[in-house]
Amino acid sequence: MAKILIVDDEENIREVVKEYAQRNGYEADEAEDGMQALDMVEKTAYDCVILDVMMPKLDGFSACKQIKKIRNIPVIMLSARQEEYDKLFGFELGVDDYVVKPFSPKELMARVKVVLDRSHKQDHEILKYDNGGLVIDIDGRSVSVDGEKADLTPKEIDLLIFMVQHENVALSRSKLLEEVWDYDYFGDDRTVDTHVKMLRHNLGKYRDHIVTVRGMGYKFEKLA
Repeated sequence: MAKILIVDDEENIREVVKEYAQRNGYEADEAEDGMQALDMVEKTAYDCVILDVMMPKLDGFSACKQIKKIRNIPVIMLSARQEEYDKLFGFELGVDDYVVKPFSPKELMARVKVVLDRSHKQDHEILKYDNGGLVIDIDGRSVSVDGEKADLTPKEIDLLIFMVQHENVALSRSKLLEEVWDYDYFGDDRTVDTHVKMLRHNLGKYRDHIVTVRGMGYKFEKLA
């Protein structure tokens, strides 16, 4: 049974989400602010965190960054704000999904299932890409360049792993959004382009593994 942490300073929201989580067969705990959430994540192995953005003591973005350092677990962000900048900033921090308030509890549970399914799938795929200089440990979710660990965000790692697992396959931006971000993204394609740009920068001289497919998207290729 998956265990979920619900973090929101509004008690009624926590109660509604917890009720629906339990209806869907999940165990659920509550935290009323980011600081309490960090303490609970350190002590308990949660499978997913549902995290509000605007909270006292520690905001959701800061809490997400710290949670990802403690445990690499899926985070779904809740926010009353719809600005694209907020969503992009969240994705860069490693947020797995972003839900705008007011939201449907049923839809939220559907998104929880998607991120949990993907997380469990990754946990059971023990794969490794190694060309001598670029090493991608898919099971351990780490990347090293010429022996040095690359400083990638969780979402950059998700993107790179998906592309490696589909080596030599041309992937459209919409396909990458759907698979890496777990749902159809209603917005422009700059999210993918931004993450590819950051990923190439962090791969250094191995950046050419990621090939631009003109008018479509990207693909991962081995270097000759």
